[in-house]
Amino acid sequence: MYIHLGGEKIIRAAELVAIFDISIEQSSKLSKQFVAQARKRKDVEVIGEEEAKSIVVTANKVYYSPISSSTLKKRSHHFATT
Repeated sequence: MYIHLGGEKIIRAAELVAIFDISIEQSSKLSKQFVAQARKRKDVEVIGEEEAKSIVVTANKVYYSPISSSTLKKRSHHFATT
């Protein structure tokens, strides 16, 4: 199954590791460090031109998505139960 992250970006549900609200980037030192390391490896992708509302972590990449974390979690939960 696949999950639409916004724009034209779709990932395989099996690749999904975590979905976070964008506010975690400001409130957690650990998440800042994680994203900084991903940026160094060029493993960060910003989806679309809208303001990011969530951070999606996969096995190989970190995505900044314009779709809210609650909506993405609902989409991923739907695929996990079907």
